[in-house]
Amino acid sequence: MSAAAAGGARRLPPVAELAVASLACSVIGAIVLAANVPGGGSLPIVVALLVLAAAILVVNVVLLLRVPAFAWSVFLRVAGWALVGYAVIAGMLGYVFVLDSTPTRQLAAMLAVLALFAVDVPLLLAFSVARYQDPQASSAT
Repeated sequence: MSAAAAGGARRLPPVAELAVASLACSVIGAIVLAANVPGGGSLPIVVALLVLAAAILVVNVVLLLRVPAFAWSVFLRVAGWALVGYAVIAGMLGYVFVLDSTPTRQLAAMLAVLALFAVDVPLLLAFSVARYQDPQASSAT
């Protein structure tokens, strides 16, 4: 009897929770940054939040890659298309910040926030879809 048939789900790492934590750090950093764009602001706080968000994202990817049986074809299909969409969104927002003559240091931090956003959300979407797919049926298609 499979784990799903027995009423228990297979054990997966906390990918969704870690993606949300990374996204929250990115969003908080963006809010702090946007609140202080005209002036110097508290860039060290933003950088610390970005480093924390990036570290959480790396841990998240490593944990996900260690899952032995996972619907990778579904994950990659969803992640690929979501990444295209969110890359366009992040690119447009980055263009707006460049066009608005955002100071260089703040622009670099904001582009890093947008890059994390453009990776975190597709990861979260793809994992949320693929976690409920049968790994064997997914690899056959």
